[in-house]
Amino acid sequence: MKSKSSPATSETKAPRLRVGLKDVGREAFSAAVNEHLGKQRVSIMLDGAVIAFFKAKAGERGYQTLINQALRQAMAGEQIESTLRRVIREELQTS
Repeated sequence: MKSKSSPATSETKAPRLRVGLKDVGREAFSAAVNEHLGKQRVSIMLDGAVIAFFKAKAGERGYQTLINQALRQAMAGEQIESTLRRVIREELQTS
């Protein structure tokens, strides 16, 4: 049996507009992205092999997103490691 969508629901959905750099100035676009995503534009030098790895892994998705995720994982790993070291030190002191 096919389910029918309610007319009220389909009427309330507005089409998503895609706004890009060609529609607004670079500064306005950058400010909007920063406000919406909390991102900041940076310029860094990376090894070609690093970029090639992430581009190949990303496929159609953005490779910069994967680099960002890898950096976040590294930050989380460092936090886990420092917490684990602290707990081990505390346990060794009480032994």
